[in-house]
Amino acid sequence: MTVGAIRPGGRTARVRAAVLRAASDALIEHGFDRLDLADVARRAEVGKTTVYRRWGTVAGLVADLLADMAEQSSPRADTGSLIGDLRANARLVQRTLVDPRQGALFRAVIVAATCDPRAAEALHRFYAVRIAEWAPCVEQAVQRAELPAGTDAAEVVRAVSAPLYYRLLVSGDPVDEAAADRAAEGAAAAARAGVYTPTNGRN
Repeated sequence: MTVGAIRPGGRTARVRAAVLRAASDALIEHGFDRLDLADVARRAEVGKTTVYRRWGTVAGLVADLLADMAEQSSPRADTGSLIGDLRANARLVQRTLVDPRQGALFRAVIVAATCDPRAAEALHRFYAVRIAEWAPCVEQAVQRAELPAGTDAAEVVRAVSAPLYYRLLVSGDPVDEAAADRAAEGAAAAARAGVYTPTNGRN
């Protein structure tokens, strides 16, 4: 996905796209704590009153930026198998994190979320949307008897991306396709073993 791509919809859509693009530029360059609505308006070449009226606060702007990223993300895969779907999810996350622009943007937002509750809330909403989109691939696997009944779909999806974010933010190890595939295979194996069912005592 391309953050801030202009979509059909007239002037309102063009203004939103320009402002979100400018906001992502500023966030990458300066971080959340120095993000300023007036600076974003200048970068986007729109009036300050337009930005203040529509977004109101920096947190509101970041929330809309994340919503826009969720809207533009590639749709959920439906390969017909659990491992195929989870691998598609892992590779989507991997491509996002290694993208020069999007990877930097995610780092900035995640750093902001560790110290600002408004940024954290926006980030949590973003991931709730993404998890809800991919959860059906696990639910379908339960219906196909690939996984035990009662498997927590959201937990399985989280288990796919968690190792990749660990590499990005903690270990510094490569976030490559091999790592993505291992993350998918590990989540699938744990799910098949019943790790994410209520009877396992872990949920």
